[in-house]
Amino acid sequence: MITRKSPDELDRMRKAGRLVGHTLSVVSAAAKPGVALLELDKLAEKTIRAGGGTPSFLGYHGFPATLCLSPNNWVVHGIPNGSLLKEGDILSIDCGAIVEGYHGDAAVTIPIGTVDEAARRLLAVTEQAMWAGIAQVKAGNRLSDIGHAVEQVAAPLGYGVVREYVGHGIGTAMHEEPQVPNYGRPGRGLRLEVGLVLAIEPMVNEGTEATELLVDGWTVVTRDGARSAHFEHTVAITPEGPEVLTLLDGARQEEWLPRPEKAGKR
Repeated sequence: MITRKSPDELDRMRKAGRLVGHTLSVVSAAAKPGVALLELDKLAEKTIRAGGGTPSFLGYHGFPATLCLSPNNWVVHGIPNGSLLKEGDILSIDCGAIVEGYHGDAAVTIPIGTVDEAARRLLAVTEQAMWAGIAQVKAGNRLSDIGHAVEQVAAPLGYGVVREYVGHGIGTAMHEEPQVPNYGRPGRGLRLEVGLVLAIEPMVNEGTEATELLVDGWTVVTRDGARSAHFEHTVAITPEGPEVLTLLDGARQEEWLPRPEKAGKR
């Protein structure tokens, strides 16, 4: 069932989103060469609980950690372990938190130390693709407009846009309807309305879009071993347009999207 959030519900989701953005900021600052993935996971849980939240991922269908941490050729849902980050790695950090019964969900992919030009380009293109999708999250558009915008940024440059794993609605459950693919033709599917809240999350591979699931039942990797990047934000549809609820500390969506005009303003 697709749910539309009331103003009160959106206020609660803003609290969850702010905590997720803050946690991603804290963890990203701590992710350096020589740091273990498990250390980052513990830091995230401490930060979420200190902020009055509960980790969304911990225990979700048996997932054993607070964060999904996916380095290099891991695409999504990586389980944190004792592996140490190395100079030149890239790392997807996916975080969810519950505040007052509502979820926030976001991800960033960051360079560890100094990375090569190909890695910098992959991260930049994937983040740009996410924001192109977010720009379509507004009343009157169709659901497929989001995925079309994402794909049009990444695919013409030769990147593989992952198809098996998609964005989603979010609210009192972490995953709600509708699913939000990162590909497709525009002008199709659900008509977007004020009150919908969606998680927009492209996963973009240096090679093909093909993935495979490891034996742990969670970790998704690229089939060809190429690196992958993942960016995500929780976005609400307001009368003024998309509102990103999970911005990192100090970030402003106006850096990526034009500032919306207030309803009724001339």
